[in-house]
Amino acid sequence: MVKNKQRKIKSGRIKAIVVLLVLLVTTYFSGEILSACDNSDESHISNISTTAEQLQKVVTNPALEEELVYYKGMTVSFNRRLHIPNWVAWELTSLETGGDANRSEKFFCDESVPGCPDSWDYSYSGYDRGHMAPAGDMKWDEEAMRQTFYLTNICPQAPELNRGTWKSLEEKCRVRAKNDSAIIIICGPILTDSITEYIGDSRVAVPKRFFKVVLSPYRDEPVAIGFIMPNAKVVGGMQPAAVSIDEVESATGHDFFSILNDDEENRLESMCNFNRWSRML
Repeated sequence: MVKNKQRKIKSGRIKAIVVLLVLLVTTYFSGEILSACDNSDESHISNISTTAEQLQKVVTNPALEEELVYYKGMTVSFNRRLHIPNWVAWELTSLETGGDANRSEKFFCDESVPGCPDSWDYSYSGYDRGHMAPAGDMKWDEEAMRQTFYLTNICPQAPELNRGTWKSLEEKCRVRAKNDSAIIIICGPILTDSITEYIGDSRVAVPKRFFKVVLSPYRDEPVAIGFIMPNAKVVGGMQPAAVSIDEVESATGHDFFSILNDDEENRLESMCNFNRWSRML
C-alpha cells in the first residue's frame, strides 16, 4: 500500500511538472508572437510618420533665399527678401479633416522670422491675404489653426483666385485625404516669373502664378498630381490647371519627393489624370 501511494505521488508530481512546462512554453511563445506583432505595428506607424516627414522635404530652387520655419502643422520655406513663402508643406490625414478648433480671423506677423510682413501691408491693396496651408486643414488643433494666420504662410492673391478655384482645390484635397488615409500637400507662388508688383510698406511681392502638388502615398498604388494657376480668375475651374509634378518642377525650379526611388519618383511625377484623381473613391 505504501509503495502504491508513493508511486501515485511521484506520478502526480511528474504530471504537475509536465503541465507547468507546457504552460511556460505556451506563455513564452505566445508572448513572443504578441511581442512580434506589437513591434511590427509600432514599426509600421513609425515608418509612416518618418516617411511623411521625408516626403514634405523640398529641394528649393537654389536661386531663392530661404529660411525654413517649422510650425505645428506645416513647414514653411520663407523668402525674407520677397516677404512671402517659397513653399509650404504639410501632411493632411483623414482624421485631421475633422475637428472643432475655432477659426482665427486675425493675421499675425511672426516676429521670430526676419522679413515677415505685417497684416496692414495688405490693406487696401486689392489682394486677399491668401493662405498657402489653409486654416481648414488645421481644424484638429487650435495652435496649428492659429499658426496658419502667420504672414509667413500668406501670399497676395487675387480675390477671384483665393475665393474661387484655389478654395475649391483646398476642399477637394480634404476629400482626397478622407478617401486616401493621408496626403502630402506642397504649394506656393511660382517665383521664377519676374516680379513686377509689390504691396505695402514692406514691399511684399505679388506672384503671377501659384502651384500645388498633391501626393497620396499610402494607397495600394500611390498617385500624384500638380496644379498651376494664374493669380487671377481661373477659367474652366481646376481641370485646365491640372499638370504633372514634372511640369511644376520645371516652372518652379524646386525638386519634390526626392526621397523616393528614381523609378517611383519618375512614375508619380509624370502622371496627370485629373478625371481619375478627382473621381477616385
